[in-house]
Amino acid sequence: MNETLRTIAKRYSCRNYDGRLPEKEKIEALAMAAVQAPSGLNRQPWQIVVITNKHFIEEMDAEGMRILSEMEDKTVYQRFMSRGGTLYYNAPCMFLILKQPGTELDTGIVSENIALSAASLGLGSVICGMAAIPLNGPKGSIFKQKVGLLEGWEFGMSVLVGYAKSTGTPHEPDISKIRYVE
Repeated sequence: MNETLRTIAKRYSCRNYDGRLPEKEKIEALAMAAVQAPSGLNRQPWQIVVITNKHFIEEMDAEGMRILSEMEDKTVYQRFMSRGGTLYYNAPCMFLILKQPGTELDTGIVSENIALSAASLGLGSVICGMAAIPLNGPKGSIFKQKVGLLEGWEFGMSVLVGYAKSTGTPHEPDISKIRYVE
C-alpha cells in the first residue's frame, strides 16, 4: 500500500485536542493543500480563513453551545455535552472555508485535502459544519466581520486541526456500500 492510501486508512475524526497549536510550517502546508484542491472549471470558489486565535475559537464555541442549549430538540446539544461540552473539542486551529453559493462539492474537496494533509503531518483533524451555528446566530454579524466574510460569500465548512490528546480509531469501512458494474 502506498503512503497516500495509508494516510487515508489511518485518518480519523479527532474530537479531543491537547490545545497545542501546530507549528507555523504545518499550518502553512495545510493552507497550501487547501488551495491546491481541484474545482469545477478551475473556478476555485473559496477563501480559506485560518483561525489560530484560541480566544476567538472559544468565543464561537461558547456561542454555538448556547444556541444549541436553547433549541427545542436537545439531541444535538446532549451529544456535544456527552463529548465534553464543546463544539470544537479544544482545537487550537480552525480552517474556515468560505464559499460562493452553489459550490458545495468544491468545499468538500478542500476540506478533505486539509484533513488528509493533517493526518499525513501527524495532526488530528475533524471536518466540522458546526461553525455555521455561531456564524448564523444572533452574534453572527460580529463573527463574520472578525473573519472578513465579504458580501457574496458564505460559510462552506470548517476543519478543526491540532495535536490529538489521545489516539483515535478510524471508522470501520462498510464494504457493502461498494458495487461494481462490469
